Amino acid sequence: MLTLHEVTKIYQLGKETSVTAVRGISLQIERGEFIIITGRSGSGKTTLLNLAAGLTRPTSGEVRLEGVQLWSLSDREQSLLRNRKVGFVFQFPSLLPSLTVLDNVALPTTFGTNHSQPSAYDRAAELLDMVGLSDKLEAYPRQLSAGQQQRVVIARSLINRPEILMADEPTSNLDEQTEREIMDLFRDIHTKTGITFVLVTHTSQLVSYGTRSIEMASGVIVKEHP
Repeated sequence: MLTLHEVTKIYQLGKETSVTAVRGISLQIERGEFIIITGRSGSGKTTLLNLAAGLTRPTSGEVRLEGVQLWSLSDREQSLLRNRKVGFVFQFPSLLPSLTVLDNVALPTTFGTNHSQPSAYDRAAELLDMVGLSDKLEAYPRQLSAGQQQRVVIARSLINRPEILMADEPTSNLDEQTEREIMDLFRDIHTKTGITFVLVTHTSQLVSYGTRSIEMASGVIVKEHP
């Protein structure tokens, strides 16, 4: 489903200073996998996720999503491909405070080629029910706990029926109990839908939720476990 071939990312910090965040990584992600990428801060795991998602251009190497070389596409073509194929869950909820929970979840349907999907709000309501928030449709983000906000983001990430969901430290600002609840929700979604998951975390205890784990250090993969 997703292939990275000899991918390197170098950040130029000045004329004579640079940081190599990812060093020549090759990785193949099969459809239906639940991959968890771990590593300490600065190991390159978030950069790798951004490269895989097409959010960051590699300095060298190729990233292919279902055989399509992402950086051979125009900006618009990339955006449309991500909108159709990829869902995102980031560390912080990034919900729009002026919109209700239901509006926030339906928002991604306004981008892309289908600007007015009549069933968008019905699907948004279904997804909110799936994540346990059917009673919060008309609430605003400020009225929700951190865990509830992250559930809204998860629902939003699924609104366009993506084939792969990428999550960057989605539980790092949550307490342990809420972290378990969110990870249980991810596992339940994976089991029910078969969607491919790629999740980045610094918490090695979460690897049991995945079907494969990858550990990074200094921009390279140092361990991989089925």
